[in-house]
Amino acid sequence: MSKAFVREGEGDDDGDGDDEELARPRSPYITPEGARRLQDELTHLWKVERPRVTAEVTAAAAQGDRSENAEYQYGKRRLREIDRRIRYLSKRLDEVQVVAPSREQEGRVFFGAWVTIEDEDGLETTYRIVGSDELDLARGHVTIDSPIAKALLGKHVGDEVLVVRPRGPKEYTVTSIVYRAG
Repeated sequence: MSKAFVREGEGDDDGDGDDEELARPRSPYITPEGARRLQDELTHLWKVERPRVTAEVTAAAAQGDRSENAEYQYGKRRLREIDRRIRYLSKRLDEVQVVAPSREQEGRVFFGAWVTIEDEDGLETTYRIVGSDELDLARGHVTIDSPIAKALLGKHVGDEVLVVRPRGPKEYTVTSIVYRAG
């Protein structure tokens, strides 16, 4: 049966839902901190979360009729989600290339840099250029594939940058470039 005719959550339960996450174009680069976070998540899922959920499913299965057992059904679904995420993280960690800053980068914007920019109104914003797996706007992390990062790459302090945004172009001035962990 075609997946087009199957409601979400039904049908193909082989746990191979990685396709959606992997289908998006992703930069192969990641910071050392980002790689460590992905590895920590993989380790936690494999050594803590999966054994805990497996024990819960086993206990629920022991209660009898599995077709009417909500705890068993939920546990099996959660186990499939965990396995899917484990497969995705394992594949992704094999694909990524860890990029650590080097001395030659000092003074210019490259991958991993913390860049402070100022707009025409004097408002300063700081971003860190990271890989697609590390996107976190609340922490100021933007992907290397974003319009702002593409415009900033290779720039020096004092350079003016025109960023083409969905809301229209905006001009910024680079005020600071720092390479630090975090």
